[in-house]
Amino acid sequence: MNSKRLRQILDRASQRRLLVIGDLMLDEFVWGKVGRISPEAPVPVVEVSGESFYPGGAANVARNLREFTASVGVVGMIGRDRGGDQLRQLLADQRIDTSACSVAADFPTIVKTRIIARQQQVVRVDRERILAPNEKQIESVVACVKKMLPEIDGIIFEDYGKGFLAEKLVSGIVAPARARKKIIAADPNPRNNIPWRGLSVVKPNRGEAFHAAGIPLQESDADDKALKEVGAVLLQKWRAELILITLGEEGMMLFQRNQKPHHVPTKARQVFDVSGAGDTAIALFTLALCSGATPLEAAEIANHASAVVVGKLGTATVSPDELRNSFENG
Repeated sequence: MNSKRLRQILDRASQRRLLVIGDLMLDEFVWGKVGRISPEAPVPVVEVSGESFYPGGAANVARNLREFTASVGVVGMIGRDRGGDQLRQLLADQRIDTSACSVAADFPTIVKTRIIARQQQVVRVDRERILAPNEKQIESVVACVKKMLPEIDGIIFEDYGKGFLAEKLVSGIVAPARARKKIIAADPNPRNNIPWRGLSVVKPNRGEAFHAAGIPLQESDADDKALKEVGAVLLQKWRAELILITLGEEGMMLFQRNQKPHHVPTKARQVFDVSGAGDTAIALFTLALCSGATPLEAAEIANHASAVVVGKLGTATVSPDELRNSFENG
């Protein structure tokens, strides 16, 4: 893709309106250095130098989109607690719409704390409770999203397996969204057996793809027959227009109906942290499709964006300038 075509797609992207639905989280990073081993146990002592907070999970997908377009909303569960207050404030600061979120006093906001010393993750602490929305909350969310449909171009379901994406909630949104011919994408989770049928694109990683296809996982190169079989099975199973399988350091594999699979090699030069790379991939792929890109162009954009993000430490995003530079230097 040349720079003129990329600029054309990004110009359109700035006018697109997207909604991210899924498990919202708060990502906390505790930064420090290790100078000694604890006398109490054989563990490192981290001397803390600072803390950072970012929107995580489905909220990180929205954060990635917000770099490219002004109109982004999130739908998910947020608790009435300190983590929830921080998350809502972070999203408000980035002008990400949370009006369709369900705020519940009995729901503890999901918080993931990563302790980083000398650019290495020492440990991660998860504070979470798997809690699905009740019938009333599902009805409220579905009704709210239906009202928003005329004003949005695309929907991304981001499933971290934390309970929010109940099958009834998903089906209640997918049917009217398909009727309005919206771009609908899903980043699935193997712990949540949702029938992702009839979507524009489903984006599993390698392990998730093999699991969903019912084929034993094989670690092999992108040209392996087993991977191509998995893609063919998932196209049929999910009846999706596109299947995009992310392959880590090997890039991505794009599957389309009645076409040969297309491998998009990675553009990453350095890998510091893979946290959130999948969020960036689904965000940019979907946004590109909403902006008139072909599936292959969208995969190329998502691949370059992910390559930039893994070269950063922490839950990171990519800017339009960084994306353009990646294409120019790639």
